[in-house]
Amino acid sequence: MGFERAVVTGGAGFLGSHVCEALLKRGTAVTCVDDFRTGSRDNVPAGVGVVVADVGKPLDLLGPVDLVMHLACPASPVDYLRDPVGTMKSGGLGTLHALELAKTKGARIVVASTSEVYGDPLEHPQKESYWGNVNPIGPRSVYDEAKRFGEALTCAFRREYGTNTGIVRIFNTYGPRMRTDDGRMIPTFFDQALSGEPLTVHGDGSQTRSLCHVDDLVRGLIAMAHSDHPGPINLGNPEEVTVLEVARRVVEATGSSSEIRHVEPMEDDPRRRRPDISLAREVLGWEPRIDLAEGLRRSFDRLLVG
Repeated sequence: MGFERAVVTGGAGFLGSHVCEALLKRGTAVTCVDDFRTGSRDNVPAGVGVVVADVGKPLDLLGPVDLVMHLACPASPVDYLRDPVGTMKSGGLGTLHALELAKTKGARIVVASTSEVYGDPLEHPQKESYWGNVNPIGPRSVYDEAKRFGEALTCAFRREYGTNTGIVRIFNTYGPRMRTDDGRMIPTFFDQALSGEPLTVHGDGSQTRSLCHVDDLVRGLIAMAHSDHPGPINLGNPEEVTVLEVARRVVEATGSSSEIRHVEPMEDDPRRRRPDISLAREVLGWEPRIDLAEGLRRSFDRLLVG
C-alpha cells in the first residue's frame, strides 16, 4: 500500500529532505512544512510542495493527507543551545500541531523521537522498555525533554482519539546534507579534516556512539510509516564505536594530515549509546546494511562532488 499525499514537517532539514526524496520515488505527492530556521530550500527535492510555516503554530493545510512524517525540531546541539525555548516549542507544540493535523485528516503519523530520551543510559544496549537517565534541567534538557513530552503526547492522542500514531527513537545518523556548522560529530570532523585543522574530541574520546547512515535510517522510517505499530521502535546501527575511533576513521577516509586534539568534556554527554534493534527487526524487517567504513566513504565522495 502506498500513500497518496504525505506532509513532512522539517522537510528542508538533513533527515527530512531525504524522507521527502524517498517518498517522491515511491509515487507519493509530498508537501514540506518548514520555516527554514535550521533547514535550507536547497535541500528540498524538485517536485516537493513547500509550505513556509512554524510548527509551533497550528497547521492548516488544504486537501487530503494520509501520512504525516513529523521531523521538525532542531537536532544539533549548536541549534538547540542557541534557541532553547524555540526548540521546546518545536518539540512540544510542534508535535501537538502535527498530531492535530493527522487526527483531522485521518492520517498515519510517524513522530521522530530520539535516543536522547535515554539520557546517559544505565542500561546497555538500550531497549525501548528502558525509561532512561535524563537530567531534566541541564542545558541539553530542552531537546531531551521536548522529545519525551512529544512521546507522551503522541501516546495520549492514540489512547484518547484513536489517532494512527507511531514513534521512532532515532540514534545518531549521518550522511549528505548535514551542515558543516551543525555541531554534530561527523560533519564537524569532516570539516576539520578537510580544512587541515585538528579534530576536536571532547574528553578522552572513550564515550561511544552508534552511527547509522541516512539511507539506512530512511528505509526504517518508511517501513514504520507502512506499519501500524505504535512504537516506540529504536532505529539505529548497533555497531558501537568510540568517538576517538570515529575521529581516526574520518582522518583515514579523507587522507587528512590533521591531528586529534582533546578538549573539555561536554556537559551531560552520554558515556555509551547503542540501540537494541530486536523490535525493528521483528516488526519492520529492518536493520542497517551500511557499516561505518562504507558510510564514511559515501559521505566523503558526496562532499567531493558537492
